[in-house]
Amino acid sequence: MTISLPRPLSALADQPVAPPDSAGGSRYLFPILAFAGVFQAVLQTVMVPLLPSMPTFTGASQTSVSWLITTTLLVGAVVTPIFGRLADMFGKKRMLLVAFVFMTLGALICAVTSDIAFLIFARGLQGAGAAVIPVGISILRDELPREKVNGAIAMMSSTLGIGTALGLPFAASVAEYSNWHVLFWVIAGIGLAVTTAAVLFIRESEVRSGGRFDGVGAVGLTAALVCLLVPITQGSSWGWGSPAVLGMFASAVFLFALWGHQQLRNRNPLVDLRVSARRSVLLPHVTALLVGFAFYGNALITTQLLQAPRGDAGYGLTILQAAVCQLPTSLSMIVFAQVGARVSERYGSKVTILSGAICLVLGYALHTVPHKELWMVIAALGVAAVGTALVYSTLPMLIVRAVPSTQMAAANGVNVLLRTMGTTMCSAVVATVLAASMVGGVASAAGFSIAYGVCAVLAVLVFAVSLALPGHDRMKKSPVEPLVT
Repeated sequence: MTISLPRPLSALADQPVAPPDSAGGSRYLFPILAFAGVFQAVLQTVMVPLLPSMPTFTGASQTSVSWLITTTLLVGAVVTPIFGRLADMFGKKRMLLVAFVFMTLGALICAVTSDIAFLIFARGLQGAGAAVIPVGISILRDELPREKVNGAIAMMSSTLGIGTALGLPFAASVAEYSNWHVLFWVIAGIGLAVTTAAVLFIRESEVRSGGRFDGVGAVGLTAALVCLLVPITQGSSWGWGSPAVLGMFASAVFLFALWGHQQLRNRNPLVDLRVSARRSVLLPHVTALLVGFAFYGNALITTQLLQAPRGDAGYGLTILQAAVCQLPTSLSMIVFAQVGARVSERYGSKVTILSGAICLVLGYALHTVPHKELWMVIAALGVAAVGTALVYSTLPMLIVRAVPSTQMAAANGVNVLLRTMGTTMCSAVVATVLAASMVGGVASAAGFSIAYGVCAVLAVLVFAVSLALPGHDRMKKSPVEPLVT
């Protein structure tokens, strides 16, 4: 009797994936996933305009209230690579639904309570939504017809920016004209609708890696990220030179080194560091970190600038007026996500990312001009958003071409993790810079210019990193076999 042994994972990864049957895939797949991507970005953003009023709403201190943002970012950073790996192993639709359920449950808790402890817990649940984009991109790669993959992935990747821009006016309008709990009732209803649609119209992908889940690696990565991100988000309030901050940073360095050693020795690692170290994967990851920083500053700094009292720097707008000024950002990202996909197909990803970096630099050059007219602020927002859309639309396609299909969700999860780390670092740096420039409780024009200047430096670094990309990798309309370099 002959016993057939299963092929090793590396052999499976090298096999080209059969093109999905367009007739078999759901025509609702892309609309559901794109809407879900916008939804999760909105969910991460809605607390930003509410944050100044949350001490009054909850009776908690400003320090406690700040964890409503910190917890979401922290949980999102932790679960993204973990959910990505689980999706590759056990099913992408399954993990997508788990993320939807956590997001919806978190919104329901926020809708029914004002207790700060329950709210922080609920915001942590909502952080699981960060896994929606990488898992969704992997589903699109597996299920869509080849000719539709690039455009769909480009739009899915840019939903992070679109949702962030939409979340601010959405939250501000509901909070201004209704009770803040109503905002989360609406979000919970949207979450229930998205979950139901996914159950009914999205089929489970047949592409799986199998293997054993690396629980030790998951715990190690979680501990390392907590030790890194908590002091970054709390450094301005704890003191950057405090023993707690310095001790956690030192612990993060040690834990990341230990975790990396464990991953390299593991046959089924949570993150394949050897694949991540390839030039074709490493450069998109570095770019994601830098663009995450630069993109978040565009919205975060400008929101505070527009709402600051008239005088040295501010424009004295209400929360809703400031949010409406950012709507062109959403529109430009929707349009230029598709433009980015077309440019990559014709001229290569290097041209697209270089163009995006130039737009980011130009946008921040406009931002740094003090005492400018309001229309120039809106123009700077739009130009920087175009740059973000061009880069974001390209990064996941680079990952799709560079890793085996059985590691698709995990690799995109790491890419989104680095975006999240970039936004977290941006939030900390902006808070520190603006706090240092306070005059009479209001940030000065010089402070806003310096904050914008820091983001401009990151945009220049994006340009420099993109120069190292290969110049001949035009994105074909059928990215089936991974490009290994």
